[in-house]
Amino acid sequence: MSTGKVTIGSFQLESGDWLKNVELSYESLGPSDAPVVLVCHALTGNQYTVGTEESPGWWSGLIGPGKYINTNNFRVITFNVLGGCSGSTGPLTINPDTREPYRSSFPNITIRDMVHAERKGLLALGIDRLHGVIGGSLGGMCVLEWGLLYPQDMNLLIPLAVTPYLSDTGIAFNYIGIHAIETDASFHNGNYTKSSDIKGFETARMAGMVTYRSEKLHKERFSRKIRDDGLFEIESYLKHQGRKLTRRFDANSYLTLLHAMNTHDIGWRRGSIEIAASHFKAKMISIAFTHDLIYPIEDIRFFTLLVPDNHFYMVNTRFGHDGFLTEFEKWGSIVTIHLEAKAWQSFKLQS
Repeated sequence: MSTGKVTIGSFQLESGDWLKNVELSYESLGPSDAPVVLVCHALTGNQYTVGTEESPGWWSGLIGPGKYINTNNFRVITFNVLGGCSGSTGPLTINPDTREPYRSSFPNITIRDMVHAERKGLLALGIDRLHGVIGGSLGGMCVLEWGLLYPQDMNLLIPLAVTPYLSDTGIAFNYIGIHAIETDASFHNGNYTKSSDIKGFETARMAGMVTYRSEKLHKERFSRKIRDDGLFEIESYLKHQGRKLTRRFDANSYLTLLHAMNTHDIGWRRGSIEIAASHFKAKMISIAFTHDLIYPIEDIRFFTLLVPDNHFYMVNTRFGHDGFLTEFEKWGSIVTIHLEAKAWQSFKLQS
């Protein structure tokens, strides 16, 4: 395994703004000459998909030697997204013009900006062809844009728990988070001392967590139990999750990525969702999860009917949206089958 940073130089955003000296942090695992699988992470994820034995990555149960995405057969690369806070250029980065962190002056970015930056990052690493692109939620948004911005660059697209545009419900929950952060007295217009000082950031995370899991899971796990300190178990859980995120994630980065998610719409400037969907060239494997409040199964299923070569799978899970981060035994083999089959087909064609 290797980790590091790649420099892509000056980078123009969709807005027309420029960022100087842009860097992307990455993790890479697998043979250097193997087919490349690009992983796109979710909102609060990072490049550490596999991680280490001491600190396992967020998809370590899915990716690794002999696992569902077998790094004996594939080279797996994950970038921390543009606008992130795990080493890639974002609000924490020093602005070369002011020699101070960008903070809230970091420009608005889009999902398409993230994908364009990742492609430049791959080219800087000497990679101009992908076997597959996979990711869930915000990462799934990136997968869809990869397939439209660079339709000839990959064999497979595997978007998980994502729709072709963010729903009004998704935007609504994001706004609750944005409002909670920006109106917190400790936010100071983005010039706070520490993210952990912003109680509104904790609230934002709590609101998000409610949408990530299902009512069924909440009922089974918490059952209205009350702790010795008087808090309901679910209240204590949300409080813990809120504090945990604010200690490891930057609030300005969180806002940047929420705004990018809100603008996700593959039909924007492409005529319509239907027109955009017809332009996918790679085979698409769409995976939806039951009880997903923000990315409903019926919306994903309808979208699959618009894509020329699309295979739809529904995974029954009590985890709801977070199903793409767990219970790999339920859906990991779907990924394996399509990755391995397409790799074998490509090998035969080249032979």
